[in-house]
Amino acid sequence: MITTIDGVNIFYKDWGEGQPIVFHHGWPLSSDDWDTQMLFFVQHGYRVVAFDRRGHGRSSQVSSGHDMDHYAADAAAVVRQLDLRNAVHVGHSTGGGEVARYVARHGNGRVAKAVLMSAVPPLMVKTDGNPGGLPLEVFDGLRNGLAANRAQFFRDVPAGPFYGFNRPGARPLEGVIQNWWRQGMMGGAKAHYEGIKAFSETDFTEDLKTIDVPTLVMHGDDDQIVPYRDAGVLSAKLLKHGVLKIYPGFPHGMLTTNADVINADLLAFIRS
Repeated sequence: MITTIDGVNIFYKDWGEGQPIVFHHGWPLSSDDWDTQMLFFVQHGYRVVAFDRRGHGRSSQVSSGHDMDHYAADAAAVVRQLDLRNAVHVGHSTGGGEVARYVARHGNGRVAKAVLMSAVPPLMVKTDGNPGGLPLEVFDGLRNGLAANRAQFFRDVPAGPFYGFNRPGARPLEGVIQNWWRQGMMGGAKAHYEGIKAFSETDFTEDLKTIDVPTLVMHGDDDQIVPYRDAGVLSAKLLKHGVLKIYPGFPHGMLTTNADVINADLLAFIRS
């Protein structure tokens, strides 16, 4: 654990030696979502670090700070504690927003590269300035589902759209569904509820424009959670050194369902 300046205990994993790769997980999961990637990269000579966001996993179930500014500051606290330099920061979904804000505001001199995977930037919710976004009612629906029966809601999401298991011919993997549920239920309901606003209403446009390190944007074109056209495509255009890679047919949780392809592409980008 590390303890932030506002007294939050953040759980982290730190394995191996070499250039550090820091993994930032999605909502409402934990650092365990990156197990496949962490094992892969530690076996390829990298130091791998991942942590549970405040209110998630094994970190403190605090009442406040469930917003992107605190998420990024917590990431910076982990980086400082472990003195990580020349690091590659990889973020999935909400974790991609966390990476964008961390690199833009805290990463000066410590970041070598960044990866935004199935990530929420630049802005998920529909506004006058973001007409391609999702209506606020979509996120209200998530909040209502979570508040009414979090346990069932956290079963339905991975069994359906998150991994594309609701598509014709898909073969649902029960262990994957249960592992998603396990990670979600470890965290705090209040953190998860308030985190929906954080990932859907935070505008990362200026963060993306500020980032000056090479950044790989990875997105599946069958992402039912974060539609790629208004996320990955737009993010790549805003980045100074962005590279966009779209994966035909891949779902939101492609780091799990298509780990062989994703890991190989991550390794190639990090080595490049």
